[in-house]
Amino acid sequence: MGRLIYQIYPRSFADSNGDGVGDLRGLASKLDHLEWLGIDAIWSSPTFPSPNVDWGYDVSNYRDVHPELGTLDDLDTLIADARTRNIDVWLDLVPNHTSDKHDWFSDRPEYYVWSTDIPNDWKSGFSGGTAWEYDARRKRYYLHQFAVEQPDLDWWNLDVRAEFEQILRFWFDRGVAGFRIDVAHALIKDRELRDGERYQRERPEVHDIFRAWQAVAHEYDPKPTLMGETYVPLAHLPPYYAHLDLAQNFAFTNAEFELDDLRPIVERTLKTLPAGATPLWFGSNHDHSRLATRWAFGDEARARAALFLILTLPGDAILFQGDEIALEDGKVPKDRITDIGDPPRDPERTPLPWTRSGDEWQEPWLPLGSTKRNVEDQRADPDSTLHYVRDLIAQRKQFSDDSYETLKSVSGVWAYRRGDKTCLLNMTDDVAGHEGRTLQPWQGLIL
Repeated sequence: MGRLIYQIYPRSFADSNGDGVGDLRGLASKLDHLEWLGIDAIWSSPTFPSPNVDWGYDVSNYRDVHPELGTLDDLDTLIADARTRNIDVWLDLVPNHTSDKHDWFSDRPEYYVWSTDIPNDWKSGFSGGTAWEYDARRKRYYLHQFAVEQPDLDWWNLDVRAEFEQILRFWFDRGVAGFRIDVAHALIKDRELRDGERYQRERPEVHDIFRAWQAVAHEYDPKPTLMGETYVPLAHLPPYYAHLDLAQNFAFTNAEFELDDLRPIVERTLKTLPAGATPLWFGSNHDHSRLATRWAFGDEARARAALFLILTLPGDAILFQGDEIALEDGKVPKDRITDIGDPPRDPERTPLPWTRSGDEWQEPWLPLGSTKRNVEDQRADPDSTLHYVRDLIAQRKQFSDDSYETLKSVSGVWAYRRGDKTCLLNMTDDVAGHEGRTLQPWQGLIL
């Protein structure tokens, strides 16, 4: 039923040329494996040229590929090869801000948010200090919600909107089947630049942007998917479905992996989303500690329980590269930290181990970390987490519909009906029973 989206952090996925940086040719070389796993779409973190202050989330050109990752031809080849395997390729669009090295920042300053003084109390998400930086050339302050090198675009400017509609068409024409939209909840800022976080993000006018983008998407058949990074409270999520196909549910992702925390979030999500909306579930991404660490504390049985839940709930699901082998966060020494975030996000971005030796990574850009859990060994072991996930992906395609009903169960067991199937998940360290069935600690069953 629901799609399985596989997020790839390209610098850390597969390296084709031995320079220590994953690339598009490396990604393409693993398509047979991804087809075997059973995914429906690849979402790749940014592939655009960038000074890499924020590792691709500071874009200097929206119509090209970063040379370290490859070329436009490489991306075209990846899209075409993936299509032969019925796998869509989605890119990561960063429309809230650009790099200060983008030509627009020097040539089209009116594309950005400026003020003659520091007008409000808005804070930078990275430094925690003021989100305003003085520009000596312009003799004004520009807004940066994130790094100083990431000036925010002015989405009240109709020329900015026109630019991005053409950027969408550029990539849709090349066969890109969707976009994850970075900072989708915070593109529009209060026109009067008033104090308060509610004026810095979640402005209702943002939906006008997505309405226009859907009109562009509807020019294509099949229509590309628009998925928003919607970092908002659960109660604020439904409006984003008016003009986005998918809205990321961070209330679910940020919850503790406990039955009493997660079940109310799932039930509330399914009750409050608009009719016809597709819920979306994930436990890891490039900004969040991997689920095997954050939810499972390194325990493989708990990691499988998390994967069972994500892959059996109704709607679409995202796996972050490595989730399928219960890969934990890597250990990155202080002298190897590359990320400007606080805390740094390097541990969840360390390279994916394809083999126990790790020889496929030569002096990688981030430390490889433990290779105890690797693709090669788990592919050869039918009892591995990798095979467990592959089987779950196959079973999720057999659900008769996208319905969901919570069932009565003993303490610590989550029981729910999915169409003509019943799902049981023991979320405790103890053996549990349910209607004559014995569930081992953290075991999931589909009946």
